[in-house]
Amino acid sequence: MQRSGIYMKNQLSKQKNCDTQPGGDVQLVTDYNMLFNVIAADTPALLEECFKLRYQVYCLETEFEDKTQFANCLEKDVYDDRSVSSLLIHKRTGMVAGTVRLILPPSEALPDPLPVFNISSDLAGLSEQVIPRRTTAEISRFSISKKFRQRHYDTHIPGLEENIGGVNNANRVIPHITLGLMKAIVRMSVENNISHWSVVIEPTLQRLLRKLGIYFIPVGKMVEYHGRRKTLYNEISVLLDRMYETHYEIWSVVTDYGQLWPYHGTYESKEVYK
Repeated sequence: MQRSGIYMKNQLSKQKNCDTQPGGDVQLVTDYNMLFNVIAADTPALLEECFKLRYQVYCLETEFEDKTQFANCLEKDVYDDRSVSSLLIHKRTGMVAGTVRLILPPSEALPDPLPVFNISSDLAGLSEQVIPRRTTAEISRFSISKKFRQRHYDTHIPGLEENIGGVNNANRVIPHITLGLMKAIVRMSVENNISHWSVVIEPTLQRLLRKLGIYFIPVGKMVEYHGRRKTLYNEISVLLDRMYETHYEIWSVVTDYGQLWPYHGTYESKEVYK
């Protein structure tokens, strides 16, 4: 993977020594690496796994989409033609634990704006300097398998109980899925030279992300989009640098100790994360 000079300039000189950073939870990284693997959904078969899980989550569980519109039980839309997707695989069982896609910026072939700009006039009103259209992507279809969650909470199923540190880790496994999907988002962003993220999410998911040190900047009022949602954005370097400063162990997982996205030193504490 290569990133353009605008992103790579002086990154290595700015990165702090990961091994000596105080407060880092090495066990969290070890646990994640033992449990999960992120793979690119870059074949028809792997994309079908994404669409299957999206159908389960968005059509059957949340009824976000009308299941009658997907006769083949594969949830997909027009934005998949301009997106990249990833799967989170549970290493021990091979089960799909989650999926997420990144809708890429407009191009000459696909010039339409990201859907989030049509949903939020407030976001669309931000300047190019604040949110550059050609390097901003939209996080979308963030999906966690209910079947996987249920099986990991059922400790009577042989072979599915994780034995890490000699404790029941059901409560630890679920946050790892979220972190794994965030790692997938970081990786896809690196591969496609993305500098900013945008997203429309429920307030409950925003609160979950904040608990993990993942802070987006809210824009405008709540919007009505399959329920009440918040429109959020942030520059990736700023978001990840904040995570490095406040939740180093989380940063270690989602950036693979900075190998995917090194520390830049760009974060400054501001009251913009309401």
